[in-house]
Amino acid sequence: MSESPRSEGAGQGWVEVCGVEDIIPNTGVCALLGKRQVAVVRVGEGEEIYAISNFDPFSKAFVLSRGIVGDKGGVPKIASPIYKQNFDLRTGQCLDDPTVRIPVYPTRIRGGRVEVYSAAPPPGAAS
Repeated sequence: MSESPRSEGAGQGWVEVCGVEDIIPNTGVCALLGKRQVAVVRVGEGEEIYAISNFDPFSKAFVLSRGIVGDKGGVPKIASPIYKQNFDLRTGQCLDDPTVRIPVYPTRIRGGRVEVYSAAPPPGAAS
């Protein structure tokens, strides 16, 4: 019925990650899109899903999917589990240091399945 995730070798396009119900409300899971780790985060009990880089630029570790999900002044956010910096799930902007921003990825839900848009990096860019 549903296709397998096409992450291996996927250059760009929508990649099926998991079912919405596979993500516990107010938590994240890690998905591999090509060679990139992405934190897929479910806010609340509904279908509010965000995808950001799993790389925490402060601790230099791939841990954001294990962060604390919440809200800061109406902004959906995730706090790094290591040094607790908060990131806006919509934009990737660090809420504690305006000079830091992490990549975000578009998400959608089709038939109860979470899909993340994975664009190939530009030529010469580090992955």
